[in-house]
Amino acid sequence: MPKMLNESAQPAGEALLELRKLRVSFNDGRGGEVVRGIDLAMEEGETLGLVGESGSGKTVTALTIAGLLSENLVTVSGEIIFGGKDLLKCSRSELRALQGRDIGMIFQEPMTSLDPLMRIGFQVEEPLRLHTKLPYRERRKKALEVMGLVDLPEPSETYRKFPHQLSGGQRQRAMIASAFITHPKLLILDEPTTALDVTVQKQILDLLRTLNERHSVGLLFISHDLRVVRHICRKVAVMYQGEIVEYGDTAQVFSNPQHEYTQRLVAAVSAGRRVYD
Repeated sequence: MPKMLNESAQPAGEALLELRKLRVSFNDGRGGEVVRGIDLAMEEGETLGLVGESGSGKTVTALTIAGLLSENLVTVSGEIIFGGKDLLKCSRSELRALQGRDIGMIFQEPMTSLDPLMRIGFQVEEPLRLHTKLPYRERRKKALEVMGLVDLPEPSETYRKFPHQLSGGQRQRAMIASAFITHPKLLILDEPTTALDVTVQKQILDLLRTLNERHSVGLLFISHDLRVVRHICRKVAVMYQGEIVEYGDTAQVFSNPQHEYTQRLVAAVSAGRRVYD
């Protein structure tokens, strides 16, 4: 049986996202659930870390929220409430509008997400082509603005470059710009700094924190690294074998972990180098 959570996994204020008894299993004949009836919620503008080892179900949870798993691939039950709507009951057109405009997704390795044959500027503005009727000049203007916002150097020149012409950190900034250009209410970030060196990691994390503080975008940060989560997230949920085994204020979880698995995670961090302090 899991230990008592640090506190209720329900937000004190207005909920941005609520997962209610969410279950996900793959339709591959192997059976078993990857996500096993989890309840989780976050407020508007909140920063929530979802941590756990590989195979714990955290990435499947993120992809399910973002609508990026094929219905033929998985079976999903429960509720995903976003903006007052259950995403599991929305039509395809409603989902495309919500998940493309109001929910942004940023992955670990931008080179696998960026089209190597398409210029950076076109990829940054792509959500505007899909979800607005803005003409090209307005889309380009907004793309340059958001590229400057995420500190890409010389946006007008970077706009014309291809992904291979940028550094790893610059490519990740371009992905953040593309995800943020529609001013979503929620950004889901799946290990967005793992492929970067320590200095660039901190720069990207500081950028994400700035976007959160200045623009009130909620951040659901998926990671196996509690050090990263401690740097950016106010709340943390610990996932183990498809279940949420601990939830609470990040500082509280670090100082007084209740579940045995969380205790092992914290002990591993304590034994390592304190990267971001």
